[in-house]
Amino acid sequence: MADQGGSTEDVNPRTRNIDRIAVRDLAQHMHVENAAVQPAMEGALPAIGDAITAITERLQSGGRLIYIGAGTSGRLGVLDSVECPPTFGTRPELVVGVIAGGVSALTRSIEGVEDDTAQGAADLKDIEVTAKDAVVGISASGRTPYTLAALRRARDVSACTVAITCNADTPLASAADIAIELRVGAEVIAGSTRLKAGTATKLALNMLSTGTMIQLGRTTGNLMSHLMPVCDKLRARQERIRQSLEEK
Repeated sequence: MADQGGSTEDVNPRTRNIDRIAVRDLAQHMHVENAAVQPAMEGALPAIGDAITAITERLQSGGRLIYIGAGTSGRLGVLDSVECPPTFGTRPELVVGVIAGGVSALTRSIEGVEDDTAQGAADLKDIEVTAKDAVVGISASGRTPYTLAALRRARDVSACTVAITCNADTPLASAADIAIELRVGAEVIAGSTRLKAGTATKLALNMLSTGTMIQLGRTTGNLMSHLMPVCDKLRARQERIRQSLEEK
């Protein structure tokens, strides 16, 4: 698997002086660091493919895709989940996003909730996770107590478990049936996983949901044939898709 060197917590030697350089040079440094995301994604492709297959099987059997995480990781999971109904015409309850601290944590940081192991397990119990479901635990560090407890709860009920992490050989990866390790290496700002790690995580989540929906027949070719036309833009897009399908 591609490894970009070090963990997300390491101090990046290439960006030690970013607070003392010209702004355009700063932008260049961040751009160069972001280039590490694609090799990390490539190294994780086999695991992403396996996860798509496993998630598809659970959804075909009447289960759900459940994302769970804290902080940025949790927000990215919720973002991906809420985009599925308008894009693929799915029921809102088919893809579910759970974030430590609940809805309030989407718009403001709630400190300490990521350490609450009891709540991690309780939040999955509250939504009645079962063996039919696929649960994706998201944690850049791979050590978030809330997310780790939730994934262990999912395993206890025989749900399919997937871990998305940005470090190698983590407790979260060990707790999952399938581990997606996005080894982006040291961040531009040490430990700020909303940067390279956040970008890689969003790409992986988009691939999981999009790949699964394609497998479920929620597209026709590469067209959004099941989109929900809930606004003028989407109604116009639906009409273009209809015309394109009629021309084939």
